[in-house]
Amino acid sequence: MTAVTEQSALAGPLSTSVANLCRRLQPQVGPATAAGFAEVLRRLGAPLQVAVAGRIKSGKSTLVNALIGRRVAPTDIGECTRLVTRFQYGTVDRVEVVRTDGTTTVLPFDADGMIPASLGMDTDAVSHIEAYLTSAVLRDMTVIDTPGLGSLDAASVARTEGVLGTRREPDGGDVLDHTSRDAVAGAEAVLYVVTQSVRADDQQALAAFTAATASREAGPVNAIAVLNKADIIAPESVAGADGDVWRAAALLAEAQAATLKPKVADVLPVIGLLAESAESGGFTSADADALRALSELDDATLETILLSADIFTSWDCDVPSGTRTRLLDRLDLYGIQCGIHAIRSDPAVTAGDLRRRIRDASGLEAVRSRLNTVFAARADGIKAAAALASITALAHTAPDPAERAKVHDAIEVLLAKPEAHQLRVLEALTLVTSGAVELPDDLTEEVLRVGSNADVTAQLGMPDGDREQLTAHALERAGWWRSFASFGATPAQSRVAHVVHRAYFLIWQQLREK
Repeated sequence: MTAVTEQSALAGPLSTSVANLCRRLQPQVGPATAAGFAEVLRRLGAPLQVAVAGRIKSGKSTLVNALIGRRVAPTDIGECTRLVTRFQYGTVDRVEVVRTDGTTTVLPFDADGMIPASLGMDTDAVSHIEAYLTSAVLRDMTVIDTPGLGSLDAASVARTEGVLGTRREPDGGDVLDHTSRDAVAGAEAVLYVVTQSVRADDQQALAAFTAATASREAGPVNAIAVLNKADIIAPESVAGADGDVWRAAALLAEAQAATLKPKVADVLPVIGLLAESAESGGFTSADADALRALSELDDATLETILLSADIFTSWDCDVPSGTRTRLLDRLDLYGIQCGIHAIRSDPAVTAGDLRRRIRDASGLEAVRSRLNTVFAARADGIKAAAALASITALAHTAPDPAERAKVHDAIEVLLAKPEAHQLRVLEALTLVTSGAVELPDDLTEEVLRVGSNADVTAQLGMPDGDREQLTAHALERAGWWRSFASFGATPAQSRVAHVVHRAYFLIWQQLREK
């Protein structure tokens, strides 16, 4: 790969600065460290890697299909759901099965365009699956579908824990072999899927993922969670829902966010099945016609058949049972109700408009928006921070003290530049959210606010503030954090406080220069 190609593939100026550091140092270090730098450069030029994780049967693969816009990840329990699958951009659709010995077998997608249900080989000898798709979404983000936590299959759990960095051998070595580790290591962000209750292992997995990033020189807050299957929440079980399913889901997501924060940036409700059907072509014009036929049933019949899935498919009515079964598979009862309501409210609604309304009812757009805010918009900082962490680790293992010093000095010079201060902020965020540095709750919230937002008004917590107010507040907080760093903080707290002080100072400078 030429320098020009590398440059064009990088996420932004911070990644470019780290890449330039690697290229500059490569001729000055030993062969092993130089080879490590080459791997760092390769990862810097690759799309952001996002692992989709969660408990078994939480709907991870369904959500993956919705995000990619194609129904390609198997959703039924089978061979492939016990394996790690990386979905990445390719000019030709293909599936590569990577064995633990490094050999690969290329397979076609099945007749429905999905990864084959059976791989035709012993899955114990399989490291992971690489799926290449001509999906525009995957140009900027590689999606890693993981087996579920809580599975009775120990090997599947081990694969998932390997992706999240949550499991090590007693001797400190990696659980996965080198091929598997290289395939799944470097998941720079995580989309964590929960259902109605957050369990201990959910929190442990998230804590371990954050701890893995905290062990690096710099690590971002790079996790969000979704409350999937929001449509099956009983609204009467959630205080304040007033009988509304979506309001119940939103309130439950808020409660889960309070439990999981600061390990995740947010928890958002979503209905993965609706999202998948609307985005991957599962909902067709024939389905729209079937919903229209259901909408024409009398109210008493409609109310009866929507009581349960069994009654919906078995009750005698003018819409064929097979048609109703297909609708149930695509939309479940909540989606069917949403579609019928949309048709009765607007009898002229087209199949395309109906699909869009079903997508809107799924909550997918809010998830995508948050993915863009937390991951895509911060990909440059996330990737650069992860790369610096790898470079630091490489320097630490270098046998030559002079080589170690040379690399560390180069990193410090890079981090001293104002434009690279975001990396310091990401490091401070990770130290605080992982619990490596403890601060009072109000200061923790302030660190999260300053570091987790790109907009100045959001960073300062003053959404309605004018320029003069924002400038004064930024200077006041910069002074406070500098005083805290010098007189009130422990050594660990002082490290974070100096970073926050400089962040406020740079905001103040930015506001003054406008």
